[in-house]
Amino acid sequence: MKSKLDKAKLLQDFKKILGEKYILTSESSKYAHRKGYRYGIGEAFAVVKPANLLESWKVIELCVDAGFIVIMQAANTGLTGGSTPYGFNYDRPIVIVNTMRINDIHFIDEGKQIIALPGSTLFDLENKLAPIGREPHSVIGSTSIGASIVGGVCNNSGGSLIQRGPAYTELSIYAQVNDKGELKLINDLGIELGSSPEEILTNLQEKNYTSNQVQFPDKLASDNEYEKRLRAIDQDTPARFNADKRRLYGVSGSAGKVAVFAVRLDTYPAAKKNKVFYIGTNEPDVLWKMRRDILSNFKNIPTTGDYLHRACYDATKKYSKDNFIVIDQLGTRFIPKLFALKRKVDLIAGRFKFMPDKFSDRLMQFLSKLWPNHLPRRMEEFRDLYEHHWIIETADEAIDESREYFEEFFKKYEGDFFECTDKEGKKAVLHRFVAGSAIGRYHAIHQKEVGPMMSIDVAFPRNEKKWFENLPTEIEDQLEIKLHYGHLFCHVFHQNYIVKKDVNSKALKSKLLKIFDQRGAEYPAEHNVGHEYSAKPVLINFYKELDPTNVFNTGIGNTSKLKYWK
Repeated sequence: MKSKLDKAKLLQDFKKILGEKYILTSESSKYAHRKGYRYGIGEAFAVVKPANLLESWKVIELCVDAGFIVIMQAANTGLTGGSTPYGFNYDRPIVIVNTMRINDIHFIDEGKQIIALPGSTLFDLENKLAPIGREPHSVIGSTSIGASIVGGVCNNSGGSLIQRGPAYTELSIYAQVNDKGELKLINDLGIELGSSPEEILTNLQEKNYTSNQVQFPDKLASDNEYEKRLRAIDQDTPARFNADKRRLYGVSGSAGKVAVFAVRLDTYPAAKKNKVFYIGTNEPDVLWKMRRDILSNFKNIPTTGDYLHRACYDATKKYSKDNFIVIDQLGTRFIPKLFALKRKVDLIAGRFKFMPDKFSDRLMQFLSKLWPNHLPRRMEEFRDLYEHHWIIETADEAIDESREYFEEFFKKYEGDFFECTDKEGKKAVLHRFVAGSAIGRYHAIHQKEVGPMMSIDVAFPRNEKKWFENLPTEIEDQLEIKLHYGHLFCHVFHQNYIVKKDVNSKALKSKLLKIFDQRGAEYPAEHNVGHEYSAKPVLINFYKELDPTNVFNTGIGNTSKLKYWK
């Protein structure tokens, strides 16, 4: 290990591998990579963009040899700042290795499994699988914002598709730094690719392997126990959460503490037909009863079941309207371009003192007002009638089973449902999935009148009856607004708050988390710790096992930013 960090030499070595175009060192060019999609910003010495796996290995090797910190980054769409630096108190310079140029996807076993390289996205995977009648482990939510496949696995993301569970695999290729400071390549992909890193990575990149070299070891490429786990409705533990020891393995749940070169995942047969049912009620217990009936008695459970509170419905209608319109009119392919444009607009606007903060948000909010109401009439009628909304997607045999159940159920219980047309179903699902942006837009527009915003991603026990939040008056009085949405079948909820001006948000969040602790909840549930949450001991131990010298994604989960975890 070198005793002196020679930045100039490192840049020269980078240029020999990548060329000057793909090395970013100016503050303006690095900005979009060192600032989180929704949370956090930090310093970075350079951002590098390798074109292939071997280039990525070589630049990581240089960084490790020079004693630098490495942050692996793909689409940078994480909601807790998990793939960007945070703050300016690191003990070593940081290099961000952005992998979006390395975006190949390979099919194996006739498309029943795929191999995803680090820059490949869920959107690309969905499109490539469609012609062969198969689907990935996650759709629309992460797909819409251009999230990477590898990022999802590293964060155990997803799980809204209740028959498939969170992203998980035990088959991958990754690099880690051992306790002696040596960079090692681990090939757990189940494919014979050679012996040296150069040989393995080149053969994989160029798909220089045959079906005979593809092995099928006794290792998982998905969370194949998730539906069974979800149906255990009387268990006093959550169905899924990021610190779940049973789903921490290699790159899965690694949160960037290793450098991932490829993951191998299962795919799923596409449904022949789909149907969305829209449910409304004013009684949380009605949804609790339905959830238990469906999970315990249905032969064919639904595909998803996403909840939206009326307040969140209204805020999403107003403050996420532009995102809805862009996806509805232009498709999800345009969303990453839109986010890139937003960042550029804000960067330019920030150079002029007379321009307001969050200029792009203010501009898009103004433009969205010019567009007519985008939501279907029957959804709007249910909004007026009911406080709680549940959007249940079903497929094939589950369609008739669900319809018959709903028809009988609402003869006895408060509330109602309607069977969506294809257009209504598409808009109902899209409305729910753009809900996540509403809190940020509201805060951007009203930031002078309100305090900070807080987002809590929480998983309640599977047997929890009081799933809908009822806060003590002392906490409720400190909140300006609260927006609740989530995945009701698995009891994972996204609870977003904006506190009133001059309220101590850190102290308030601590009180909220204590309430969750008392209820046996786990957090975060699916967005991972990033730099917003403190990692629990099970995660910290996992991170230290993967990265004993603390080289990769240093400081994640509010852990030590110092070498050797000092």
